[in-house]
Amino acid sequence: MAAFRIDVPQAVLDDLAQRLRRTRWSDSITSDDDWSWGTPVGPLRTLVERWADGYDWRATEARLNALRQEMIDVDGVGIHLVRAGRPGATPLLLLHGWPDSFLRFEKAIPLLSERFELVIPSIPGYGFSQRPTAPGSGPDRVADLFAAAMTELGFGSFGVHGGDIGSTIAEAIALRHPDRVIGLHLGDVPFWHRYTVDAATLDADENAFVQGMAEWFQSEGAYALLQRTKPQTLGYALTDSPVALAAWFLEKFRAWSDGDGDVYTRFAPDELIDDLMVYWVTGTAASAARYYRDASLREIDPGSRVGVPTGFAIFPRDIHPAPRQFAERFFDVQRWTRMPRGGHFGPWEEPALFASELTAFFDQIG
Repeated sequence: MAAFRIDVPQAVLDDLAQRLRRTRWSDSITSDDDWSWGTPVGPLRTLVERWADGYDWRATEARLNALRQEMIDVDGVGIHLVRAGRPGATPLLLLHGWPDSFLRFEKAIPLLSERFELVIPSIPGYGFSQRPTAPGSGPDRVADLFAAAMTELGFGSFGVHGGDIGSTIAEAIALRHPDRVIGLHLGDVPFWHRYTVDAATLDADENAFVQGMAEWFQSEGAYALLQRTKPQTLGYALTDSPVALAAWFLEKFRAWSDGDGDVYTRFAPDELIDDLMVYWVTGTAASAARYYRDASLREIDPGSRVGVPTGFAIFPRDIHPAPRQFAERFFDVQRWTRMPRGGHFGPWEEPALFASELTAFFDQIG
């Protein structure tokens, strides 16, 4: 384990600036408020022009380096961690998703730091964690790595929160290491469960959810299908072109957040660029996409059920939220809260609401 500081070589930033200036823009046949064909030119230009002129990575780097960061080696894999909170308080592992990063939790850190001792890892292949060098780094493998990391840090038992792909990893930790997890808190019911249920056993609300998810994947799920099947092909574009990366991510931040169709009402351009930079300067856009392929290859036990106390914070503008009775098939649901606002990036969009609800869950289960 060693202290870690972000220090991006100037040559990487100079190369990025040249790529942004030399962008070869696509044409478009739709207006700037029509996202049905993909990311429109206007909103993307807003982001890219700020990225090329006015955005200050060194200021972001200094802000992030004010956080306590460490690099820990677990089974030969270097895992980047952000550490925060009160020593001796309840240990809490916070797991990010895609296309975000550990930045998902940055605003919530000061709101959680008195109640918890926080450990915020970057998933292998994301950000400053080491990229996997071979297939096999799906949620079960990552769950075991994170559990081992908590052992290395001296935590015998701990709580876990996850959202998006982080919710599947968090669930895997609770399934594979139930004696160590004091409580599981999720921002969603992991999507893979919709493939394991017998439709004949579902009630009307559950059927509406499963059908709604199927329809959503038909219109919005192409990104996941591509990343689950041929991520390497996509990876070249995301690694070589900052504008391709920005377009790929901006579409999701807009569609999945509670911005009423305008992503910039929820995220300032600099916030989105911070996230893009975490992927760009580390060259992890391709490895992050490959995670989806690894996740699709896992062997799933359709009868698995989490036995540790579980809480959910369901943000209304997240991707087609599941009903509680669906979650109860797979989890010991002790708390189920429909949040008043917020979307897929709840801890980032509504850090105070998120921190309050997360604290209430762990207070409730003692």
